Amino acid sequence: MSCPICRKSAVPEYRPFCSRRCADVDLARWLRADYAIPVPLTDAEDDTPDGDAQQPPESR
Repeated sequence: MSCPICRKSAVPEYRPFCSRRCADVDLARWLRADYAIPVPLTDAEDDTPDGDAQQPPESR
């Protein structure tokens, strides 16, 4: 198995990573929300209810 960050061989102590550094890089990516699972929007999510639509600011 190779490290998902740098592709070196994984070390059992840090599996699936090769080092503490690569494990920390992966954790930082999760915390910054760099990883995301794309989910298609449904029709209900596409339509905003009338009360939630943003109104343009009034001119003075």
